[in-house]
Amino acid sequence: MSVAFVKEESAEAASETLLPDRPISPHPNLVTEAGFKALELQLQQAREAYDAANSIEDVNERRRQAANPLRDLRYFAARVRTAQVIPEPISLDVVAFGTSVTFSRDDGRVQTYRIVGEDEADPKTGSISFVSPVARALTGKTVGDVVSVGGQELEVIAIG
Repeated sequence: MSVAFVKEESAEAASETLLPDRPISPHPNLVTEAGFKALELQLQQAREAYDAANSIEDVNERRRQAANPLRDLRYFAARVRTAQVIPEPISLDVVAFGTSVTFSRDDGRVQTYRIVGEDEADPKTGSISFVSPVARALTGKTVGDVVSVGGQELEVIAIG
């Protein structure tokens, strides 16, 4: 859209208010119960930030301040709407969505990750997305199974 058709002071100001949407994964939006609650909280926070930005009197500043919250509002509304809450696994015999899996690597490292939805995954805190290569390779496996991921062998040593 040409700047001539908007009330912005400049093309630079206009570009600050036309943020592209956050990309939405093509995978099913599987989430744990905690992940769903986190999405709802992020949606609420985006709404609050957007409402606060809309109270700014200067139209250009209001648009600049509302751009990020509006983009987040669209993203989190879509993620909440499409969320498929997966109940906690009943059996811990097989690696599945929601389980924690401990495995050893070729180099001797032992790691534990919980398999969760994309929005709630954070490897630094011990969770990985169900669509990650490691999670995909380990899903359906049992203690003692060995899988190959990225040129390394991983052996499942515990499921919790």
